[in-house]
Amino acid sequence: MEETIKLDQFLKLARVVHSGGEAKILIRSGAVQVNGVTETRRGRKLRHGDVVHVHDLELVVQVEPDEE
Repeated sequence: MEETIKLDQFLKLARVVHSGGEAKILIRSGAVQVNGVTETRRGRKLRHGDVVHVHDLELVVQVEPDEE
């Protein structure tokens, strides 16, 4: 199964925002793009290799599978 991460969680892990509420506001403001398309859904599932633009940052998603 392909590993994913939600956009709001990714922004927190990348330290772009400090909280889920802050992520929600940022995403809904239209300031976040995923693969060149403005994204307003905080639950948008990101996959390995997706590119997230926010402010002047370009972040590439790297999702590693859980080890069992």
